[in-house]
Amino acid sequence: MLRRTIDLLLPALFPSWRFFKQVGPSPRVEYRVLTGGCESEWRESHPIPENVGLKRMVRRMFWNPARNTQLYMVSLSERLVSGLVEHSAAELNRLIAEKIGEQDGELQFRLMFMAPEGDQIVGTVVYESEPVALQELRV
Repeated sequence: MLRRTIDLLLPALFPSWRFFKQVGPSPRVEYRVLTGGCESEWRESHPIPENVGLKRMVRRMFWNPARNTQLYMVSLSERLVSGLVEHSAAELNRLIAEKIGEQDGELQFRLMFMAPEGDQIVGTVVYESEPVALQELRV
């Protein structure tokens, strides 16, 4: 009787924090600028900072527009892959163009979905956009 009571009470006192059985692929947005026939290297758009100090971390708990933009880009990436191409691609182009600032040429982005394979994280390109003139994105 006591054992059964403890078995029923323990989950209420110590809830499980396992929300997901398995973590799915995580999208990354990478971009490059095409200028006069030359292609730049693929760069991650809106990367997560490597280190964040304690003071900044506390501030980011209440105000973190950059993280909201990153989450919005993840949502757009997932929508893009599921078939909502036009709006999602336009928004991703706009956000990347805002990030890179004043440059000439054409912008192209791709979606890399990162997933665990064994003990490594492997990226797979699932979408590559058509190049768009940066001047068109700034209008």
